[in-house]
Amino acid sequence: MRKIVFVNGEFYHIYNRGADKRIVFANNYDFQRFLQSVEEFNSVDPIGSIYQNSFCEPQLRRPTSKLVNVVCYCLNPNHYHMILQQRISGGISEFMKRLGGGYTKHFNFKHKRSGVLFQGKFKANHIDSNEYLLHASAYVNLNGLVHKLKNKQFYSSWEEFVNKYSKGACKKDIILDQFKDVNEYRMFAQDALKNILARKELLKEMEDLLALEN
Repeated sequence: MRKIVFVNGEFYHIYNRGADKRIVFANNYDFQRFLQSVEEFNSVDPIGSIYQNSFCEPQLRRPTSKLVNVVCYCLNPNHYHMILQQRISGGISEFMKRLGGGYTKHFNFKHKRSGVLFQGKFKANHIDSNEYLLHASAYVNLNGLVHKLKNKQFYSSWEEFVNKYSKGACKKDIILDQFKDVNEYRMFAQDALKNILARKELLKEMEDLLALEN
């Protein structure tokens, strides 16, 4: 039984990793398929499978209400992060059930495997203040750099945020409307990244010292 209760209008940091820390995004196609799933499964009305839905002409698809607002995301080789805002009751749970199940079917078929892909139920933290939301957006948008990954080793919504001409799945105005312009958010996020990396380095030093004393 999940302890956290998802409330309409509230924001949540959602994350999970591969079972046994395994790779869940093996190549560019996997990244793109997951992002396609994020967009297509975010619908109050069930769409069936992405494969079946692909036969319907885009202009003939019926507009539908969304289950959640996707604020930002980052997909790393063995785990993902997202910030979601629930729009309707049960929205986050339904969205994540479709997303996890649909992507697992794709991955298992494509990579000729079976069984679970992710490490149990997705994890969720309630974002209970606006300050927390802004810093969490920086953490998620730049999470690949937090783990010191190189370009193309991860996919994130960073480009959506800093390039005003870039479009995608994110409701980025929830964050960007709180800043004077895109450059102000860019500087805020990059400063937040520096603080995150500094804290990680300090934690590593402390762990190394404790290891020497034991």
